[in-house]
Amino acid sequence: MISDGCSASFVVFCFLWRIIPVRGDADVSCVFMERCILPCSFQSGFDGIIHWFQVTERDLYVHSFYLNKDQLGHQDQRFRNRTSVFNDQISRGNASLQLTGVKVQDQGRYKCHTSTIRGDQDSFINLKVDALVHEVNIQQVGNRITCSSEGIYPKPELIWSTSPPSGKYTAQQMEQQTHQHLYNISSFLLYSHSDAAVGYSCTVSTRRNRRTATWRQLTSVIDGYSETTISCSNLSPSLTSLTWRFNHSQTILTQSGSDGSHTVSEGWKQHVKDVSESGSLTLQDLSSDQEGTYTCELSDAEETHVINTFLKIHNINDSTAMPLWVSILIAVTAAMIEAFLLLCLLFYQQKKGHQKKNCKEPRNAKSRALTQLETVNADAGEDTTTAMLHHRSSTCDFC
Repeated sequence: MISDGCSASFVVFCFLWRIIPVRGDADVSCVFMERCILPCSFQSGFDGIIHWFQVTERDLYVHSFYLNKDQLGHQDQRFRNRTSVFNDQISRGNASLQLTGVKVQDQGRYKCHTSTIRGDQDSFINLKVDALVHEVNIQQVGNRITCSSEGIYPKPELIWSTSPPSGKYTAQQMEQQTHQHLYNISSFLLYSHSDAAVGYSCTVSTRRNRRTATWRQLTSVIDGYSETTISCSNLSPSLTSLTWRFNHSQTILTQSGSDGSHTVSEGWKQHVKDVSESGSLTLQDLSSDQEGTYTCELSDAEETHVINTFLKIHNINDSTAMPLWVSILIAVTAAMIEAFLLLCLLFYQQKKGHQKKNCKEPRNAKSRALTQLETVNADAGEDTTTAMLHHRSSTCDFC
């Protein structure tokens, strides 16, 4: 009897020992395309066995480890070359899974099954994937203020606001999901030049983070080719990243960090004179090629402030215009040439008048000689008209 009782007790003990304890689900948030660790621990023992599954209608093999090495023969294709366990820590009870290049499709419930001589154990992980809001673009396109952001998960929310507050705008919003299951979102509202003093803010947010972009339109006018400073008001000391752009495409300079050091693009080195601590940009040696929209973008991990300033340069008609001192030099030179030509003309006219005077005196003397000759010829019976013609011909030849 004692033997039977011991046998029965042993059977009950063995049955209880084989009951697999199940832990409550743990939540893990992973960032899209980054590395993520799914935690799992067990009571250490020799010859441990680890199986990771993604729980679906049919469990997908994610990673297996036993006989002191990875066993990937049944691994699902979606996880190839993306999983690993910490081999050197398994003997200490660490069965955590490292997943790289996290995708939206990886989101879901995972099971970590461990087995040792001490027993079996299951734990579950709920993996959530977040594609963060990295950038919010805000700009004016025609009579619209547009706001957009791309590559976000889960579906984001976009909210407009104005400073000072205004409720007279109506926003239109569009969403699109990519083949990677990420969301692209955009919105626009109509802009009126009568609202030039209004600042427009667009906030794109998810459960993990949010970013805000603010747009404001200013106008700066300078005369000629003098230098000018374009303001970029830093409303928050935390906005330490600075970018200046020209016509929304050309990068003028970039600055990151609080040390104030900046990098100027090669094509703008001759025009950028200085950048102030507040981010204001001082330009020099300007021409009509530098007339356009200057965008100051200040940002940090959560906010982006965009200020657009349209720079209008007076007294420049085209890109071939020259500096004022060059125009003055050309005008003075032209005046000197005109005065020289006038003096030459006066000298020529004076010389020509002197020659005519010298030619007139011989003509008078020869006219008197002609009269005498006509008298003689008349007595001799010669044709006076013929003699006169010969005399005038010789006189013209002389002058």
